[in-house]
Amino acid sequence: MIEQLFGSKTRVKLLHLFFTNPNRAFYVREITRKIDEQINSVRRELANLLSIGIISSENTNNRLYYEVDQDYQHYDALELLFVNIENSEHIQANEQERRFRELGSLKAVYLLGKFVRDSSQSVDLFIIGDVNETKLDKLVKELEKEQMNDINYAVMSEEEFEYRSRIGDRFVVQVIEAKKTTVIDDTEDKKKDKPVKKVSKTEPKSSKSAKDKKE
Repeated sequence: MIEQLFGSKTRVKLLHLFFTNPNRAFYVREITRKIDEQINSVRRELANLLSIGIISSENTNNRLYYEVDQDYQHYDALELLFVNIENSEHIQANEQERRFRELGSLKAVYLLGKFVRDSSQSVDLFIIGDVNETKLDKLVKELEKEQMNDINYAVMSEEEFEYRSRIGDRFVVQVIEAKKTTVIDDTEDKKKDKPVKKVSKTEPKSSKSAKDKKE
C-alpha cells in the first residue's frame, strides 16, 4: 500500500533506508545490496529524489555518495512516516515469531521459496527444532491461506541439522545459501574442530512436493 502512495517500491525502500539512517551516506552499489533492487531502478529513483531535494549527493574519493537532506522542508513529516513504518514492521516481525514459537522448542525458522519469490527452492519453510505436529499443520494451513498458495516445508532436529551441515549435505547447503527471511535464529556457531557425531539420517518432514534431494 505504501508503494502505491509513493508510486514505486524502489523509491519507498530508498526513503526508508535514508530516513532510518539520517547521518549516513551511501554509494550506489551499497544501496542496491541493502535494498535488494536492480541498479538501474536505484539510479533512476536516486535521480528523482535528488531533483525533489529530499537527498543530496557528494563526490568523495571518486565515489558518489547519497544521504538524506535534513534541511528538506518536509523532512520531519517524512522521518515520522518512515520511522513509524519501521516500528510497524518490527511489530509484525515479532508477531510472526510468536506464531512459530508456539509450535515447540525451535532453534531456527526460515521463510524461503515462495515467500521470497525464489522458484528454485524445493521448500518454502524450513524449521530446526522439535515441533508439535498438530500445531504445525494448523499454522501451515493458515500460511497457505495467507499466501494463496501451497507451502512446502521441512523440519529437522538441531542434531541432524548440525551433522548434515558438517558433511556438506546438499539439501542443507541449499537452504543455508538460499535467499530467505529469518524469523527465528537461535543457533550457535560450532567449533570447526568439534568431532562429527554420526546420527541416523531421517527425511525432513514435508508437505506437498517438498523432497529432500540427495547426492
